[in-house]
Amino acid sequence: MNADPSRPSPAGRPENSPLLPFAERELPAGRHQFHKERLMARIHEDLRTADAATTTAVTTARAGGPRNPFLRRAVFVPAAAFALAGALAAGFFSYVDRGAPDGPGSTVATGPALTTRIGAADPKGAPQLLDRISLASFSASGPAVRADQFIYIGSRTATTYVKTVGDKSTVVSEELHMRHQWNSPDGAQGWLIEPGNTGPAGVTLAGPDEKGNTRTPYLNAPTYDYLATLPTDPDVLLRRIYEETQGMGSGPDQEAFTTIGDLLRGSYPPAELTAALYKAAAKIPGVVAVDDAVDAAGRTGIAVARLDEHSGQREEWIFDRQTLAFLGERSVQVQGESGEQGLIKPGTVVFTSAVVNRTVVDRMKELPPTAR
Repeated sequence: MNADPSRPSPAGRPENSPLLPFAERELPAGRHQFHKERLMARIHEDLRTADAATTTAVTTARAGGPRNPFLRRAVFVPAAAFALAGALAAGFFSYVDRGAPDGPGSTVATGPALTTRIGAADPKGAPQLLDRISLASFSASGPAVRADQFIYIGSRTATTYVKTVGDKSTVVSEELHMRHQWNSPDGAQGWLIEPGNTGPAGVTLAGPDEKGNTRTPYLNAPTYDYLATLPTDPDVLLRRIYEETQGMGSGPDQEAFTTIGDLLRGSYPPAELTAALYKAAAKIPGVVAVDDAVDAAGRTGIAVARLDEHSGQREEWIFDRQTLAFLGERSVQVQGESGEQGLIKPGTVVFTSAVVNRTVVDRMKELPPTAR
């Protein structure tokens, strides 16, 4: 779907009027200068009313190459005004919403780190498991998408990071919260509502890049129409993934695994492509099966995973034990320590997301009955 994340819309603009594009977090795609100025004004207003002692600098526990934040896990970076100005220029932005569709209050830095039991990894079980998952995904494909419809993905998510106040650093986690996103098949239209990142009405996901050019979809910022053009031969598909992500992330194998995981969680691939993605993942060195994992909705299952040896974090795709349906994804610190001062310990859930509803709707911002 189109390049996008969770950013605020300019204050005071009617919901049904066209919104300017918003600043993205990890993907270095800019936005109109006017929109940036409005965002900065709103940030400065918040900062002026906040207690200066609570100004924080956040260090994330996970590094990676530029990527569509609509797919990649979100990272929140509250900071002083001068730092925010630089962050906006780089396309790295955070906004604390004061009231959200899911309930009152901010979803930023609210409590102790999420922790979990680390499941046992089986390096020999992944190929067979992924083959079964591939077959199951093909037989359980969703409805086709018309050009005038929208893809809706409702997910429950949270991120853990290191928060520094003065000279004290602690590991904190967001509240688990819902993220609602809509995208047209061609990516020309889209909308996002996410507590802590957008106002209650949400923000548009449409718009040109900082130069006013129409965005061109690619692996890390795909549209449904783009995904339909990808090869469904697993070997050809995997080769293309390696080629297009060369030089990104902490290594080619890990980046290929992450890219596939992002597509499985944050997009709506056609059935043939979904099956091919699983078969391609089975060919990536270091992929393992994990006997136990829990998604952000509390659903337990089995997982396909890969350890990022650079960070010591294991990226897990979680599946229902019986149906093998994709449930969600999480990253767990399993080896060593990471983050500022090594505060993120083994067992910490660095990122978690559960796809609770993924379907096709007829209108922008329409919620399917099961999501209401």
